[in-house]
Amino acid sequence: QKGTGSAHPTASDKVSVHYTGWTSDGERFDSSVMRGAPATFPLNGVIKGWTEGVQLMVVGEKTRFWIPAELAYGETPRRGAPSGMLVFDIELLEVQ
Repeated sequence: QKGTGSAHPTASDKVSVHYTGWTSDGERFDSSVMRGAPATFPLNGVIKGWTEGVQLMVVGEKTRFWIPAELAYGETPRRGAPSGMLVFDIELLEVQ
């Protein structure tokens, strides 16, 4: 879905998003949508795939990203973090 904004966030901006994340086999592992509250964070404080991808978005845009393991949490599972390629639906709500 196209956005309504024209400016792209930078890596040092704080952003608010709604997102849902799946493993490559379709298992949902996290969702701000399901929690009913957007996530707000500094863009350079998350996985590299998000830092790079969200900078391509504008406010109001909804995008699906396929993020390879090397730009996510890696190939080895860690406590609370899935391994391998991840898929995220992200809606950029606000840039601060």
